Amino acid sequence: MSYIARLEELLTKSVIPDIKDRLDEIFEEIAGNKEASEDAKEEIEELREFKSDLEDLVEDIANGDIDDEEAKELVNDILAAQKGEAEEDFGFVEEDIAEGKKV
Repeated sequence: MSYIARLEELLTKSVIPDIKDRLDEIFEEIAGNKEASEDAKEEIEELREFKSDLEDLVEDIANGDIDDEEAKELVNDILAAQKGEAEEDFGFVEEDIAEGKKV
């Protein structure tokens, strides 16, 4: 599998769905509390921006605007972030998102 295909798969089947799930969790918490804390509002905004950036990246992949070397770097960065090994965590760690923790 090429790195471009791997990147697209990671984004569409793992990262973006994890962000959507976390947003749903935050909205459920807000519904239960009837009010959003400032932290929740900030996290929602950050997650929405991050999700939008990732969706733009998926569009770039579809348009052929990403080469395999760039895709390789992004795949490695995402996998490292999911394992908590990256210098930049992209705002998520897969296990933390699943547990509803803010990273």
